[in-house]
Amino acid sequence: MLLPIFFLLGGLGILIAGGEGLVRGAASMAKKIGIKPIVIGLTIVAFGTSAPELIVNIFSAVQGNTDLAVGNVIGSNIVNILLILGISSMIYPLAVQRATVWKEIPFALLGAAMVFIMGNDFLIDGKVLNEMTRSDGISYMGFFLIFIYYTITIAKGEKGGEDENNDITLYSWSTSLLLTFGGIFALFVGGKLLVDNAILLAEQAGLSEAFIGFTIVAVGTSLPELITSVIAALHKQDDLAIGNIIGSNIFNVFWILGLSSIIRPLPFNPSMNIDLVVNIVATLLLFAFMFIDTKHRLNRWQGGIFILLYIVYILFAIYRG
Repeated sequence: MLLPIFFLLGGLGILIAGGEGLVRGAASMAKKIGIKPIVIGLTIVAFGTSAPELIVNIFSAVQGNTDLAVGNVIGSNIVNILLILGISSMIYPLAVQRATVWKEIPFALLGAAMVFIMGNDFLIDGKVLNEMTRSDGISYMGFFLIFIYYTITIAKGEKGGEDENNDITLYSWSTSLLLTFGGIFALFVGGKLLVDNAILLAEQAGLSEAFIGFTIVAVGTSLPELITSVIAALHKQDDLAIGNIIGSNIFNVFWILGLSSIIRPLPFNPSMNIDLVVNIVATLLLFAFMFIDTKHRLNRWQGGIFILLYIVYILFAIYRG
């Protein structure tokens, strides 16, 4: 029992160090290139912090643990909005770019809606088996390519000025790259250590596999996003904090779930519809909050509501078993 606890705490320490390095390196790269940090947040940071979900899903798909693959993505997206954005905005109210409000948040909402549509073959098409097929996975990947094209266009068309990046520490190219990709690697190692040992401790405590998948694995694989967004909020890097979460939710569906269903078609358990609805409602609430109180800003009280809703969701997950 003591050894897993030791590795779990060690993984948390590596996560914190990796998140700090990733935020500093990515912000420096954005300033050196002259693009908005939101572009880095939506791409490099989002891809890096989504690495644990990617690894978990690839292994789950290959080994046939399809419920874990789907549940990990849905659960992680819920964690990202309700818990991580909630905590981050409680630390420092987060200003949100107009493009993020009108394009990126709706794109994340589209992802959640597509999982609902493609997963409910019985409900929509009257088929006997609910399954995300390889053709569904190819469709996801097509939308992922559209998203990448979109980020390239905003990178070219919206250059960041010095006035909005003046609080960013500028490093040399070699140091910026080392901090960024070293941070991604540390997040991967720390996340794996923490998740593996958290699962081991949960199994020793007699918790069910389904509960572990939707809670411990989902939270554990989202820890890189949590650490990165919290550190970004502490440094008042709003775009990195927001871009990391929205980008990760988009990556989780279109890239990770798409790749997983190409590797192996993923049966969809209808009981996951409840969690999907929570994901969709959380995304809609995030969009609505952009027009309540301070426009295009996620304030502390709104973050508090997110955290409260996540606690209610977890209590429901415990009750459901």
